[in-house]
Amino acid sequence: MAHHHLAPWTPSRSLYPSAQDPLTSFHRQIDRLFDDFFAPMAEATTASDLWPSVDVYETDQAYKVTAELPGLEQKDVELNLRDNTLSITGEKRSEHKESDRGHTYSERSYGRFQRTIPLEAEIDADKVQATFRNGVLTVELPKNPAAKDKTRRIEVKAR
Repeated sequence: MAHHHLAPWTPSRSLYPSAQDPLTSFHRQIDRLFDDFFAPMAEATTASDLWPSVDVYETDQAYKVTAELPGLEQKDVELNLRDNTLSITGEKRSEHKESDRGHTYSERSYGRFQRTIPLEAEIDADKVQATFRNGVLTVELPKNPAAKDKTRRIEVKAR
């Protein structure tokens, strides 16, 4: 009877070579499936989709929205208020410069943008004011005092 030398099993000595391991292949396919499924959601929340950066402050009387718009001028920005939603739209134009060597590296983004900010309280549209200074847009949105009076508690009754 021949004696066979049996080495103890270790994780590094699986029954299949790693390239053909069915569990590894399955794991890769599952990873790919999740990557493909979640990629559109991840892309939708990139920094460029949240540009410009905004701060929203709320008091009892008004909302104050500030937006950072470096490199833009007042004429590049448009504001709209519809159904208590503030929209900030505009375009950041490219400043193209040729160099001697023809190489360019840029991390700056250009193009059209839109940022919408839903507001919970009804806004008094006739009293909205906006200013633009040093690349910062500030929008004051007073709440409609008449709408505040229209809010009332509704009693829930048992049948």
